[in-house]
Amino acid sequence: MARPKTRGEARRRRHRRVRRKLAGVAARPRLNVFRSHRHIYAQVIDDERGHTLAAASTLDPAIRSNGTARSKTDSAVQVGQLVAERALAGGIRTVVFDRGGYLYHGRVKRLAEAARAAGLTF
Repeated sequence: MARPKTRGEARRRRHRRVRRKLAGVAARPRLNVFRSHRHIYAQVIDDERGHTLAAASTLDPAIRSNGTARSKTDSAVQVGQLVAERALAGGIRTVVFDRGGYLYHGRVKRLAEAARAAGLTF
């Protein structure tokens, strides 16, 4: 088996491996996380219908206007809180957490903990 050429390829490979076992259904949608170098994105997805039910990112006006110089982990906390608020407003209380092939560490972990603290169950 050939080794992945880049870190991005390795992450996508891990993500595909996890997604074989993990799916978001209407009763329990998937909370997906994508992390770039500068930003972090979170979506609550119903995989049966292929619809995004709630989303938040550091590019969201509610977060961008909320302060100036913050660390990326502090921004991840705000994204977690915002996506949880939007999911709860849409009637979603429980989700399946999809870390997107990233380690459950740093920004991904802080986003998940903030979403749990805001009321989501996973």
